[in-house]
Amino acid sequence: MQESAIHQFHIPVMGIAFTIDSPIKVAPFGINSTLSIIEDNIIESMRRYYYKEINEPYVPIGRKGLDSRSRRITDYLNLVQQIVNKRFDRVKNAAFEAGSDLAKYFEMLPDASSLKRKYQHLLQTHHPTEKQELQQELRQQMKPGAIEVNIMTKVDKDNFQADGTPLKDGSDALTALKAYADSFLENSAIVFSAGMNPRLYNYLEKFSAFDADRWGEFKKKVIIKVSDYRSALIQGKYLAKKGIWVSEFRIESGLNCGGHAFATQGQLLGPILEEFKSRRAELSSSLFQLYNPALLAKGKETFEQPHPIKITVQGGVGTAAEAQFLQDYYQVDSVGWGTPFLLCPEATTVDMPTFKLLCEAQKSDIELGSASPLGVPFHYLKGASAGVERQQRINNGKPGSPCTEKFLVSNTEFTKEPICTASRKYQKLKLAQLRSSGLPKQELEAQIRQVLSKECLCVGLSNPAAIAYEVPFLKKQEGVTVCPGPNIVNFSKQVSLQEMADHIYGRGNIIQTKKRPHMFIKELQLYVTYLKEQIAQSVPSDTKSIRALKKFGQELLKGILYYEDLFNQFPFDNPLETKKELQEAVKSIEELLGDTAMAV
Repeated sequence: MQESAIHQFHIPVMGIAFTIDSPIKVAPFGINSTLSIIEDNIIESMRRYYYKEINEPYVPIGRKGLDSRSRRITDYLNLVQQIVNKRFDRVKNAAFEAGSDLAKYFEMLPDASSLKRKYQHLLQTHHPTEKQELQQELRQQMKPGAIEVNIMTKVDKDNFQADGTPLKDGSDALTALKAYADSFLENSAIVFSAGMNPRLYNYLEKFSAFDADRWGEFKKKVIIKVSDYRSALIQGKYLAKKGIWVSEFRIESGLNCGGHAFATQGQLLGPILEEFKSRRAELSSSLFQLYNPALLAKGKETFEQPHPIKITVQGGVGTAAEAQFLQDYYQVDSVGWGTPFLLCPEATTVDMPTFKLLCEAQKSDIELGSASPLGVPFHYLKGASAGVERQQRINNGKPGSPCTEKFLVSNTEFTKEPICTASRKYQKLKLAQLRSSGLPKQELEAQIRQVLSKECLCVGLSNPAAIAYEVPFLKKQEGVTVCPGPNIVNFSKQVSLQEMADHIYGRGNIIQTKKRPHMFIKELQLYVTYLKEQIAQSVPSDTKSIRALKKFGQELLKGILYYEDLFNQFPFDNPLETKKELQEAVKSIEELLGDTAMAV
């Protein structure tokens, strides 16, 4: 039987460096967290740092060696597991006394946990034999949090041998997958984000590490991050046909999240969760009808019933009441808390200058802009050092970044081999083209701004760890990019891991702002702003786009009707304010749709 988690929340992947060693920090306390395994150079720096921390010899794995990328990642994951095991054992064997890590482990648990209740009973008993028996039972039932890894499926550049021949199964995503499969991580999962990558999903078939040991039991599970039910069904079926079971669908808000924002076609999080709730059994049955025959065809053991599937959600959650409602009403198995954990050094890794910026962030400091070379909207904190460096290069007449990592190369507009749109090479070529195009001044300036807005995320999202731990990463490139969700403005001080757990479970409150919209309302507001920007950029003669925008707006209106009914059934804090915000959203959307050039 699939084990239940110790906690009701998880820490999602954040950027590259921010959660690069989160499992080391939180897994000993039973908390699940996710690290990125796409950037092997910062992973090599982390290998060097942690081998020194545990007083073991560090043997460098060079960048150009055979299978070096995969070996670097595998060794780091094994190292993380080794450290987690040692730290968990240390916690487990500590004394049952106030202030110990063992006491902290149990104190952070949700109050409804049977383990927490048993711990509280231990504190109240004075009978020596019973106390000893309870202590033994509690230690036996402890378990570490899961070490999860993330692969952003869009980051999958091909790699080549010295003679220009493509490396077989050597692309960035495939080598990261191989590295994970080869690691000895257990109680673990791989998270695929950013949509379906057929080449990557096909490669999964090669690894027995993802097979079920028994019903509901996997050493390495598959998790897919999705934005809606349709995406879950399509990707789940694709893998089921290959005999791969998806153990969790991790739903993320399209816009109320950190990092890259993959907007839906106007579907809001509440209605999306409602569909998962009502069709959960159907989803499981649909996948199982394809999964079992695929196992049979491969000569593998089949099962009498579907493996369990977890449904989890993340994006913009900020209060215990919101998290509890998601669990109680939508029956989700876990709630992801990302952005608030950026202010918890016991869980994430942030350099001090960036940490200070995060603490001071105001609404106007968070921008959903075009900084990402992938061409996907990206949440961005203004004032971070990478943005300052980017502007200095522009001022010096040398726009663009040195492209050393090359994970986001994708553009072949000027070159045979793909290059990154944030690179110095691309921006030089593109700016020259634009300036000779004869475009009207206003349009020319707008397109130039778009080109110059691109930022090197490979380096910017890796540098927080390099700076925080003083481990060399890249020479003369120290800029940091930070990508919190809009939720960061509600949190403004450093907190401990225990304070975060208390906030999540309603035993404390770390929110500083007095007026914070409900997470559903905030997402709606972000979508209204997004629609307004899309309409402003649209061309009236493009009837296909106009119709798509109309449909987008109508989906938002359907979502508002859903929320009106939901909020009538379950009045949250400030019901009058919530009703007013919904009415304002309706008015804004109707005005925007009325201003578009064509009727549907």
